[in-house]
Amino acid sequence: MPVLVMKFGGTSVATLDRIKRAAKRVGREVANGYDVIVIVSAMSGETNKLVGFVGETSPMYDAREYDAVVSSGENVTAGLMALTLQEMDVPARSWQGWQVPLMTDGAHGAARIKEIPSENIMSKFGEGMKVAVVAGFQGISPEGRITTLGRGGSDTTAVAFAAAFDAERCDIYTDVDGVYTTDPRITAKAKKLEKISFEEMLELASLGAKVLQTRSVELAMRYKVKLRVLSSFEEYDPNAGTLICAEEDIVESKVVSGVAASREEAKMTLVSVADTPGIAAAIFGPLADAGINVDMIVQNISDEGETDMTFSCPVDQVKRATTALQEAKAAAKIGFSELLSDVEVAKVSIVGIGMRSQVGVAAKMFKVLSSEGINIKVIATSEIKISVLIDRKYMELAVQALHDAFELEKA
Repeated sequence: MPVLVMKFGGTSVATLDRIKRAAKRVGREVANGYDVIVIVSAMSGETNKLVGFVGETSPMYDAREYDAVVSSGENVTAGLMALTLQEMDVPARSWQGWQVPLMTDGAHGAARIKEIPSENIMSKFGEGMKVAVVAGFQGISPEGRITTLGRGGSDTTAVAFAAAFDAERCDIYTDVDGVYTTDPRITAKAKKLEKISFEEMLELASLGAKVLQTRSVELAMRYKVKLRVLSSFEEYDPNAGTLICAEEDIVESKVVSGVAASREEAKMTLVSVADTPGIAAAIFGPLADAGINVDMIVQNISDEGETDMTFSCPVDQVKRATTALQEAKAAAKIGFSELLSDVEVAKVSIVGIGMRSQVGVAAKMFKVLSSEGINIKVIATSEIKISVLIDRKYMELAVQALHDAFELEKA
């Protein structure tokens, strides 16, 4: 039998009624001839509650016990889903991560998947089981302890299972009905895409689109797992949602496929840094050690042996970044005359595989922003992406203007 992976997020299994609704979708795929692996998240709000319990009990908690607690929400959902399917006369069994076993490294709270042996589940399929309901977000370390994959890790679990079991497709059921050209809350003209390439989805996910976890898209691209994002709240439609696939599976690509925006950004500038070999490593080494997620980097033209270095990072990491840089200065590892922080910026990006072969895209983007009176603070580009930092108060205006200029409502 072909294997299909179906993943249900927290809002899709938030109540017993929603679990029943999801189970009916699973039963339909079984009737269509699939052996189904269902990956479930914890019921909506449950993980946050468990994290809160850990914080109240032990502010300086043991990461191994943290994983033991916060992974329990998925176990509950998996058991309830299996029971619901059994009540529908669908042969189903729940599986916790260690029972598969989903093998990870020992990085508790942010573990990476190492291996998913297929023998246990496949043998049960051979004995007549039709659905394996697997608790997402969790695995087992080399030491035999429960690990978790980080928030949103159930998406990664689903894609990893699809790769390990050579599944025909991996369906991600969530509270949105697909991937849109931009955030529909910003512009009503946002349109759902029928297909989008792995590369484009990876860029959009990393730039702030919260439809899929970035790691799950990376895995899907690496192992060529076809992903479909669709809503668990709409009526059944075999062509629903957005298919995320290889570039060659898309007949014709628009120059720009989407506009992404991230509100919680900050811009930091080190003034009068020595323009010498190794200075970038001296700056960004301490930032990496402090766990700062540096994104856009710009170095100004050198003037009399000195330069300014600007970078962006999440706004909630500014204090940590400031401490790391001041400590590096105190230790004489780097020197600068001033450290400036701007916490009122946003990142706006356009993404599209068609940009590889189309000239003038950047010029058009900059002209559109200029015509709206929006000043660009920092620019960063890749083969299929152009990102700019702008004043946060203009973020919605920039998204709407770019969406209109590139005619994404016609996607």
